[in-house]
Amino acid sequence: MTVAKKEHRVIRVYGRVQGVGFRYFTRKCALDTGVTGFVSNENDGSVYIEAEGSPGQLDIFVEMCRQGPARAIVSDVRIIPGPPVNYLNFRIR
Repeated sequence: MTVAKKEHRVIRVYGRVQGVGFRYFTRKCALDTGVTGFVSNENDGSVYIEAEGSPGQLDIFVEMCRQGPARAIVSDVRIIPGPPVNYLNFRIR
């Protein structure tokens, strides 16, 4: 049995993504896909996410973030890979 390699992504989501439940949506997506990390609002109006999981989990999670909750309008998603931090759960900050 092989264990999928854990990867880390810093994800910045831009558009109308604050005040629309994006952080709570992101946490549900993380729980649904098994991704760990955190999400927070930034002063510039974007949403900042650090996410960890297998490549497949992260691909699904990022696609969910590109869609966002019903009231969001996502204009851009920027992703930067990085070294795993080994988060144990997913939190809203």
